[in-house]
Amino acid sequence: MAFNKMLELFHKNLLSDKTKIRSERIILMIAIASFIIHLLIIFFVNYGFIPYQTNSDLLKNPIAAIYTPFSFILVYEVYLLIYYLPKSITTYIIKQYEIITLIIIRRLFKDLSTLSLSSDWFKIKYDLQFTYDLVASVLLFFLIYKFYVQSKKRYRSLGVNEANGDGMARFIKIKKVIATILVPILVFVAIFSFVNWFVSSLNSNPSSDVSFMNINNIFFEQFFTILIIADVILLLFSFFHTAEFHKVIRNSGFIISTILIRLSFSVSGLLNTVLIVTAIFFGLLIIIIHNQYEKHIAQIEGNAGHKLN
Repeated sequence: MAFNKMLELFHKNLLSDKTKIRSERIILMIAIASFIIHLLIIFFVNYGFIPYQTNSDLLKNPIAAIYTPFSFILVYEVYLLIYYLPKSITTYIIKQYEIITLIIIRRLFKDLSTLSLSSDWFKIKYDLQFTYDLVASVLLFFLIYKFYVQSKKRYRSLGVNEANGDGMARFIKIKKVIATILVPILVFVAIFSFVNWFVSSLNSNPSSDVSFMNINNIFFEQFFTILIIADVILLLFSFFHTAEFHKVIRNSGFIISTILIRLSFSVSGLLNTVLIVTAIFFGLLIIIIHNQYEKHIAQIEGNAGHKLN
């Protein structure tokens, strides 16, 4: 009983609707303020008011200032992912896909400030990457839309859900525990990752592990590693709720999709973009096939019910 009360208390303080609304307002204010501050820093650096010599793409062009508020919006998306974890697995997966898509959009804003408009467009490495990301962002938007449509389809009868009521209640409780634990872990990882990057970026040593070159990976590389662990734990506990083959395959497929996204942070260029698109396309195929299973089972149960009547 004490554990249940403590869980509800932490969950209410960290993941309630009230906390969600308050967090949204705070993040939006921080995002707007950070955009203005970034613009001012670019202005002061470019006009020599700040004697700071840098080759950073983020301090050359005002367009790059959009990168900063997008980073805070991504932080809020991470919070929403954890918020929806106890409520819906498919919404939780959609949030993963939205986060990686927003990371690509954020990268586009950064790359926009360094584009080289010339007849050698397809020979310049960074222009090629911009092209890959531009095409991928549209494709990912479409794939996420199709995934959302599939996630809303329901075929099983209410009787099936009622029969698994106790198991579902236990599974939701487990998801609440995992979500509540994830909040402080991810806050710690976010702060540690930023401080580590900031200190390393001030280091003039060119062999530093963390630099402006891999700024897109800050926090999110570790974040998706943590998600993989959380997904595996959820998969194992889901067996207490159901052992149906198609549901096990669906949940396992979602883990594979998350692993592919995590692997994308380890590579660059076209392979990075291909891995991300493949991850979401694979997740879409998994949920489509799962829904066909559900539809077929619902038809069989419906036909059996008619025969009994």
